[in-house]
Amino acid sequence: MLSTSTDKLTLATNEIHLWSVDPKQIQQPELLHAYSQLLSAEETTKQQRFHFEKDRHSALITRAFVRDLLSRYADVSPTDWTFIKGAKDKPEIVDPPIPLRFNISHTNNLIICAVMLNDDIGCDVENIKRSSDVLSIAKYSFSASEINDLVMQPTMQKTSRFFDYWTLKESYIKAWGLGLSIPLKDFSFKLPDSQQDNVSCIDDIKLSFATHRIDNTNIWRSWLFYPNNIHRVALSIRAKSNNQNTNYKMRFFNSVPLIKITETTTFSPDVISDPN
Repeated sequence: MLSTSTDKLTLATNEIHLWSVDPKQIQQPELLHAYSQLLSAEETTKQQRFHFEKDRHSALITRAFVRDLLSRYADVSPTDWTFIKGAKDKPEIVDPPIPLRFNISHTNNLIICAVMLNDDIGCDVENIKRSSDVLSIAKYSFSASEINDLVMQPTMQKTSRFFDYWTLKESYIKAWGLGLSIPLKDFSFKLPDSQQDNVSCIDDIKLSFATHRIDNTNIWRSWLFYPNNIHRVALSIRAKSNNQNTNYKMRFFNSVPLIKITETTTFSPDVISDPN
């Protein structure tokens, strides 16, 4: 019998939970059928529109994943969550019993979801092994300081640094919920000048804005995660007030929706080799 755990998770106002699931690891027909029963009619219609089976599979697990993990925080059945999309399609919970805020992102073989209370949150995950002309993309998407930093990187490090910036920028616009209506050149991230090898997280990240962009650096915090040699993950928070002195606490969970969750000490989903 499949069921969600009755053990509820709690969230402090300075706490962020980062969840992950690897859809390729979930193939059991009984479990996939159980997931399909969680979706709303609208979600099912959208999920079935995908042309390729792997995309339908990922979409099914994504929606079940979100519904299951949200039910870890409140006495709401996974089937009973309702969502509304903002002006730029960022999903929000309708009448949440507690002020949960979440954002989801997915790439090949990894889906992530960031959860916190009250503040706007954005996350992005990318497969850094995909073929990309990073300098050409950066020319049209990055600020001058970001392009300069990218160009100065050793050849073998350019792609990695590109995805540092790309995921950070995606997490910023996703926290706003305004999509690409925010020009990517209008804000800049600055990474630490020196980084240790084999680092799993970077949190000393600075944000600045073009003179014509109205925003406040004091309400933003961002993180980069290096969970494996395939993926790059960024997380950004847009707080309601100055959060520069807030001591944020991270908790990390791997999930098989409706079956189990595993808390880990770092963000380390079970992906160990390039599936391509």
